[in-house]
Amino acid sequence: MKAVILVGGEGTRLRPLTCNTPKAIVPVLNRPFLEHLILYLKKHRITEVILAMGYLPDPIQDCLGDGSQLGAQVRYVVEDSPLGTAGAVKNAESYLDEPFIIFNGDILTEIDLTAMIKRHQETRPKASIALTPVDNPTIYGVVETNARGMVRRFVEKPGWDEVTTNMINAGIYILEPEILAQIPITTRSMFEHNIFPSLLDNGEPILGYSSDAYWIDIGTPEKYLKAHHDLLLNQGNGHIQTEGKSQIHQTAIIEGPVLIAEGCAIAEDTRIKGPTVLGPRCRVNNGAIIEGGVLWNGVNVGKMAELKNCVVGSGSQIQERCHIPEGCVLGDNVRVEPGLVMANATRVEPDTCFG
Repeated sequence: MKAVILVGGEGTRLRPLTCNTPKAIVPVLNRPFLEHLILYLKKHRITEVILAMGYLPDPIQDCLGDGSQLGAQVRYVVEDSPLGTAGAVKNAESYLDEPFIIFNGDILTEIDLTAMIKRHQETRPKASIALTPVDNPTIYGVVETNARGMVRRFVEKPGWDEVTTNMINAGIYILEPEILAQIPITTRSMFEHNIFPSLLDNGEPILGYSSDAYWIDIGTPEKYLKAHHDLLLNQGNGHIQTEGKSQIHQTAIIEGPVLIAEGCAIAEDTRIKGPTVLGPRCRVNNGAIIEGGVLWNGVNVGKMAELKNCVVGSGSQIQERCHIPEGCVLGDNVRVEPGLVMANATRVEPDTCFG
């Protein structure tokens, strides 16, 4: 079965991290996110991948090439203007002559695709939709199913008095190829709002495949950070992993789970507490403290600086004694000077200096 991955969006929810980097290849555990997704698909014997692209397609293609380094075959289809989730798949129609899977390009999950495909093949609906539970269904569009798992209706952001299920669309679909004929050409259309409701209205069967496996949308800085913490904690609280050679002073205190990329320099009397990720060539100077941070490539953390549960883009400079508090997100090449008081959850655009 082939997979279409939707990576055409601008990633506005994830800014400032996506100002220079497409959301599809932001680093997750120091690897482009799409690598994780393609390897996940490969685990379920899906090795033919079509990337439906729009915004900043060249860096994505430069990053993945033909996919052979991941043991996959990757093709690219670029839309000239935003076509929506369904329109983007219609744009790849020439590759899709048999049942295929669609994956939103910002989903990290352990949903059993093999079992979902088997259920689709047994049931033979026109479409199957993966469903995942959430704590607060009133902020999502929920999907009601009957006792056999077939979709009854879609309810957009129900009030608490209207809630009959907490299962939402997980952004993973299996479609029969004849559905493509119902998607207009070169016109923006969405599976969620146009195609699936239309199928139901016409009496076509849609299967809801429910799963309580791990699932997260990394499309916001908060969820992006949480995904890192989840992945690292899943490896074990004391796990410390180094990728290649780095200089780590013997007086540095490192409490896992921590991932340290190649070429990092960690000076004396520093403290790094997991879950934390250091990208390639990061420098942590004397007495600095990092707790729960995700640092991209080439970040410099000054003496006695403190970073807690934050994300720092590539090339940023945190000067000595600066405090980057919980929830802050710094874009690429930001310089934070001494004396700055930064509030929680501040977002700083790339190439910005504060002092």
